[in-house]
Amino acid sequence: MAFRLTKVLYSDNLALRKWCYNLAGFNRYGLMRDDCLYENDDVIEAMRRLPPEVLDERTFRMLRAAQYSGMKRLLPKDQWTKFEEDVLYLTPIVDQVIRERLEREKWEEEY
Repeated sequence: MAFRLTKVLYSDNLALRKWCYNLAGFNRYGLMRDDCLYENDDVIEAMRRLPPEVLDERTFRMLRAAQYSGMKRLLPKDQWTKFEEDVLYLTPIVDQVIRERLEREKWEEEY
């Protein structure tokens, strides 16, 4: 469900964005939007470019979410990721990796 709501999260209506963000449910496990990206080759390359401390934080969030999901419990409400605190830490790097890949593919076609 989180993936179907991502287009709404970028709309102009702030109240609707917050509602959809909370409806998605990943924040109840302490995850951020970029933690839920499908890990294809571009995302893996972007994660390789992350600073070690950011990658460690991501790994901690993912492990904690897996543990709580396995226990069929949610984090305490004060530990949920809030809409205002959720930053896109990986998406700009993924966009850059995609642009580089497309440029490389275009260059290889021409030369």
